[in-house]
Amino acid sequence: MNKKELIGEIELMRSMMTRAAAHEPLTSPEIQHMSHRLDQLLNQYERLFQ
Repeated sequence: MNKKELIGEIELMRSMMTRAAAHEPLTSPEIQHMSHRLDQLLNQYERLFQ
């Protein structure tokens, strides 16, 4: 995955998480799963491009 694709995935996950958080508690399994996935993407970005 190149840098542009990874940034796109990060932004998409942030957006999805923000929308879901407007309707779900932050402790819901759905939000927790999204948060975990966002963390993985951010860690991948850090390893590859910093």
